[in-house]
Amino acid sequence: MHQTHVAGEGEAATEVTIRPLGAPGDLGWVIQANGEVYANEFGWDSGIEVLVAQLVAEYARNHDEREAAWIAELDGARVGCVFCTHGDDDVSAKLRVLVVDPKARGHALGRRLVHTCVDFARQAGYRRIGLWTVDTLSSARRIYQAAGFELDSETSSRLFGQDLVEQCWSREL
Repeated sequence: MHQTHVAGEGEAATEVTIRPLGAPGDLGWVIQANGEVYANEFGWDSGIEVLVAQLVAEYARNHDEREAAWIAELDGARVGCVFCTHGDDDVSAKLRVLVVDPKARGHALGRRLVHTCVDFARQAGYRRIGLWTVDTLSSARRIYQAAGFELDSETSSRLFGQDLVEQCWSREL
């Protein structure tokens, strides 16, 4: 899957692309981007990088044809990502590690990455897709809600050096 949008009349000359993860440096970039974006925007500690590194390593070691990941690029630079992995059973998928660099916001990349993931999960034969997030990520929450996800549960926790409310969301495919 390779989606491209080139600016039209009246838009700034930018090229936005969503491509499959797999170029040299993609895996490391996913970890770094999550660490930097969440530290800069929310003051999270390196625990977010540890979590993302574990998820990325698991994907890199064990993914199969029912799992995929994508990188969003703006004018050839990595600016976003999302992963679709196996869920807790054979009929469920998980949307993981969605992030969009602040300099690339306003191009609907978060929405496009979520739709790419959901479409893949449906085509891979999953019947349901879920995700884990925290309540402070309000922009992501709006994207998930617009894509049909519904809140399943909430739990207060101490994560990434902050008091956060963990949330599990899901939707049928």
